[in-house]
Amino acid sequence: MPVARESFPYLIAGISVGAVALLTGFPWLGGAALALSGFVAFFFRDPIREIPQEPGIFVSPADGRVTEVRSLAPSGGTRISIFLSLFDVHINRSPAAGRIERVEYREGRFLPANLSRASLENERNDITLATDMGPVQFSQIAGVVARRIVCWKKEGDEVATGERIGLIQFGSRMVVDLPPGVSPQVSVGARVKGGSSIVGVARVPAPRKEETVAHEDGR
Repeated sequence: MPVARESFPYLIAGISVGAVALLTGFPWLGGAALALSGFVAFFFRDPIREIPQEPGIFVSPADGRVTEVRSLAPSGGTRISIFLSLFDVHINRSPAAGRIERVEYREGRFLPANLSRASLENERNDITLATDMGPVQFSQIAGVVARRIVCWKKEGDEVATGERIGLIQFGSRMVVDLPPGVSPQVSVGARVKGGSSIVGVARVPAPRKEETVAHEDGR
């Protein structure tokens, strides 16, 4: 399985320390370093996903557990929050196709990402996406362990539904604000997969396309 390129420095360091330790007679240190490298590779794994292509849909921006689904007044939109544990895939994806209008990083605290306060107080990166169904904002939010938010996209970039846009290192939270007229398709407690789980459907979808699933071939 492919891994995100951000894992390379950690993997090189861990494998190098492990190899040197084993060759110089420190098997416990070498084993620990190699085990840590294995966890890093697991954490930064980047699985290929089947991206649904039905018109009028929004997909999950991340893997994890849904912790909040609520209406946004007075806009009439819906907020969906997703908690990513250390064991979830941490690649973040675009919930819909469109053009990135704004990328805004904001410093903050590092509260546990499963707390609702984390959405307001923690370090975050807000992305505003212009779509055919209205503007969508989704946010990468750091947690108590996650201390680095990575965004690979910039203002003006065009993105496809489910396209990789970045990652948050080591435990985090994602929030997506669906526009008015979009019905949420998940409930609190549901498990979702980034890029493949449908979290919202527009009430008046666009004309249907022939192809309903796009198969990724890697980054």
